[in-house]
Amino acid sequence: MAMQVGPSDDDDAPMADINTTPLVDVMLVMLIIFLITVPVVIQTVPLELPKVSSMPTTTKPENVLIAVNNSGDIFWGVQRLDSKQELFDKAVTHLKKEIERQEKAGTPIELPEVHIRGDAGTEFSNIGGVIYTMQRAGFVKVGFISEPPAGSVSR
Repeated sequence: MAMQVGPSDDDDAPMADINTTPLVDVMLVMLIIFLITVPVVIQTVPLELPKVSSMPTTTKPENVLIAVNNSGDIFWGVQRLDSKQELFDKAVTHLKKEIERQEKAGTPIELPEVHIRGDAGTEFSNIGGVIYTMQRAGFVKVGFISEPPAGSVSR
């Protein structure tokens, strides 16, 4: 039983495993450099943006569609109204007819909604006056119809 202290006879054989330690070291250094430089490269103004969510409207025939163009003219569907008083009178009449129709049908009373389409160039006082008039007439649910942002798809 002899013990061999020197080099063995198979030193000339090729090495079968790869030392990956230098590769891991280089990758970690690159990762650290990347993590440090990315926040420096991205330049933005810190803002808290509003959260916007929209759902497609379900239009029922009893809902009221009102449009206000940029000159302040009010439209019930496609019919132009001359004043807010005429809007009020028409809204009260429509609401009474809808409540009577639901009572005759024996269904629980569900008030119709008001959908307002306002031109982007309309002064807010014109749209605010329409909202106030419809609320005075007895409508509870008043909403705005808008166009979704370009490129957004809702499902």
